[in-house]
Amino acid sequence: EILDGDVSFDKPAELENVTVLFCDLAGFTRASEKLGTMTVSNIINEFFTVMSDVIFEHGGTIDKFIGDSIMAVFGAPKAMDCTEQAERATNCARAMQEAMEGLKLIWMTDGAGDLSLRVGIHQGDAVVGNFGSYRRVDYTCIGSNVNLASRIESVCEPGQIFISEVIARLVDEGACELAGEFELKGIDEAQILYRVCR
Repeated sequence: EILDGDVSFDKPAELENVTVLFCDLAGFTRASEKLGTMTVSNIINEFFTVMSDVIFEHGGTIDKFIGDSIMAVFGAPKAMDCTEQAERATNCARAMQEAMEGLKLIWMTDGAGDLSLRVGIHQGDAVVGNFGSYRRVDYTCIGSNVNLASRIESVCEPGQIFISEVIARLVDEGACELAGEFELKGIDEAQILYRVCR
């Protein structure tokens, strides 16, 4: 799409409405302490490979890999309306959890079959564009809504998908259930979060 001129990363930073998805491997830090270097490397590479394919299949953009975490964005650089973003992100998260079941079977032989995936999703305005220096530039999105998505993921139960109220209002009725009210680090007000039904 970039080569065809349909999508461009070469534009000034601007405020856009985006849906941000964070996921990570619950239990990985503890597991990596007992697994060998090669095993840890193989697990991470397999995880990133499989999840990247799932994200791309659902129209997401991978923003970055952070340790054993992935940050993905829906709605930039390719524009989508709010509902489409929410639906694509939640469907993507469901597919990631399904793919995780297959990975766990593979990792069982390495003694890492008890790893679980946590996913947090939120939608809101963020500054999107190229940030960095003349030596290195990243296309990314920044802002309080990005931080909120990260905090939602951090309180998510292993093996589950937690979404904000904003996302819950946009997805189909019956697609999620109340998870509860949560105090999130660095967020002033308690947040009502929902668990995506699978």
